[in-house]
Amino acid sequence: MKKTVTKAFAKINLSLDVLGKLENGYHEVQMVMQTVSVFDLVTVERTDSGIEISTNLPYLPLDRGNIAYKAAEEFFNHTGIKGGVRINISKRIPVGAGLAGGSSNASAVLKAMNKLFNAGLSLKELCAIGVKLGADVPYCILGGTRLAEGIGEKLSSLPKIPKCSIVLVKPAFSISTRTVYEKIDSCADFRRPQTQSLIDGLHEGNLDKIASSMGNVLEEVSIAEHPILQNVKNELLELGAIGAQMSGSGPTVFGIFKDYDLASEAKNKLWGKYKTVYICSPV
Repeated sequence: MKKTVTKAFAKINLSLDVLGKLENGYHEVQMVMQTVSVFDLVTVERTDSGIEISTNLPYLPLDRGNIAYKAAEEFFNHTGIKGGVRINISKRIPVGAGLAGGSSNASAVLKAMNKLFNAGLSLKELCAIGVKLGADVPYCILGGTRLAEGIGEKLSSLPKIPKCSIVLVKPAFSISTRTVYEKIDSCADFRRPQTQSLIDGLHEGNLDKIASSMGNVLEEVSIAEHPILQNVKNELLELGAIGAQMSGSGPTVFGIFKDYDLASEAKNKLWGKYKTVYICSPV
């Protein structure tokens, strides 16, 4: 095998709670994450030496500034395998959106290289490499519906969210994850997600309970800086979403709809008003 093409799926946070800051500077979190059907296409081809990156977006870095490059580098360092790769990333997941697009690209590179070089690494070993690259990378390697704890690397499988349609709305700006986490440290009080209730809802297959239990503590910071995010939440709810919130550190806001036609109608009404609007489903 000389080349693989992998779908690198986006994720949303059904819940995101920050429990505290650790001595190493990372934050201890408790999150319920869900893969959704928006994806980038990551093509990885074996070469004799070196790491080459190309993308369909001219402003993305093509060196170590790109997490996909670092993933390839870390794979070679970990395995001791000699060789090279040519990586092409066809981006569809918005950049800097709170949807783990970069982490998903890195996970796709690790999985592809594991196949291409017959390295035989287990998912656990791939996750151990992934966590060196970013806290969301192990989750993106596994995907699905999962509880993430620690800095995001302690993952537990959960029942898949019931069938629904999800509308993603990203305004025309990005948000620095690092800046949001720095600011959350100075917040004295914020509304926490009802994580256990959300997990109970997943086990019960109760979409209404899941939606009403959602929460993201980082909204306190991001909405204060960008009030338009609250407007997006309100619009999604007015258009029939049973729950709406920001994913990650933002600025993407998603709405959960029981009915596809209602979700499609909401997407059409928001299309053009905001930079990126997608309709998708859980994966």
